[in-house]
Parts: sequence; C-alpha cells; structure tokens
Amino acid sequence: MATARIYQRMKNAMQSGRARTDLWMLEYEPAEAKQPDPLTGWAGSGDTRQQLRLGFPTLEAATAYAEREGIAYHVVPAPERVLKLQAYADNFR
Repeated sequence: MATARIYQRMKNAMQSGRARTDLWMLEYEPAEAKQPDPLTGWAGSGDTRQQLRLGFPTLEAATAYAEREGIAYHVVPAPERVLKLQAYADNFR
C-alpha cells in the first residue's frame, strides 16, 4: 500500500514573498531506493509515484482526498514562522 505525506509548502530561501506557501501538498513516499543507471550514472528508480505531487487549498481537502482514495498518509506540521526583527543601524555595530 502506498503511503504519502501531507505538508505545507515553505518559502524558498531565494524568495522575498510568500506566494503559494498556503498550499498543502500531497506527495508519495519513495517505495524503492534510487539506484545509479549503469549507462549514464544518473540516479533513478521504477517508482513513478515519486513524480506525482498534488496541491490542495486546505489540510482538510488533502486529508479528505487521501481517505477517499485509500491512501495511508501522515501530516507533517507546518514550521512556525520566526520573525527576525532588527534595525538598519544593527548592520553597523
């Protein structure tokens, strides 16, 4: 049986805004380990579910989909936002 994890997207370190961080993603756990291809040396596996990533507007919608489709899942809690408050003058201390 396939297992999946449901998580909320985090802000990329290269982003200044928070666009699309409110989406909840459903992503399948890898069923088999990746192995190097003997010809090219690239890592790959026969598990095509790793290529699938579904987005949902809410956590409830993602869990409802997983339950409706019979997918075992676990929810990864969203990390708390930590604000680093500092003044411009702190750069010159």
